[in-house]
Amino acid sequence: MITRIREVRRARGMTLDDVAKACSPPTTPQTVGRLETGTRTVSVGWLNRIAAALNVEAADLVDGGEAFRMSVAALLSPSGATAPKRAAVVVAPKVDAGAVAVKVSASVGEYRAGDEIWCETLQPDSFAKALNRDVLVPRPAGRFIFGRLIGRDASTGGGKLHLLPPGAGSRQAVVTDPPWIAMAMKLVRSL
Repeated sequence: MITRIREVRRARGMTLDDVAKACSPPTTPQTVGRLETGTRTVSVGWLNRIAAALNVEAADLVDGGEAFRMSVAALLSPSGATAPKRAAVVVAPKVDAGAVAVKVSASVGEYRAGDEIWCETLQPDSFAKALNRDVLVPRPAGRFIFGRLIGRDASTGGGKLHLLPPGAGSRQAVVTDPPWIAMAMKLVRSL
């Protein structure tokens, strides 16, 4: 059986040792490595143990021919949304075309460190459906702003978007004519 254990483990930012310790009961990093490479047969029991350790469904670890990954577009912290320094992905059971994610690197507002915010990208003609929702908005030079879309002046193209960033004391920001926005659709939080 071909598995995606290594791909999912790396996307979660876990080492072989982390997964081995998270298994119930704990196992060795060597065993997890053998299961990843296929040198040890992956039984349904092992698949369930590894899936629980990675906080995914067992079906997410089986290669069905299509990889369900979502690229991380931005990292969110109290200082704002920034582009990731290196490519990152979050593992999703199903990804719609054009979906992106925001990974929370430090707690801000209602979001906790480690949260994943799955977003649907919208073109300017669909911005109105994101009113009163959290959105990620691109800015020049690879920068982003993340916040609640509280207003929209649609006099030109995408218009002026008024955003209220998360966190106490945040000041409203205005972005003019962004090429797209990504509306928050799902919050994924590990317990």
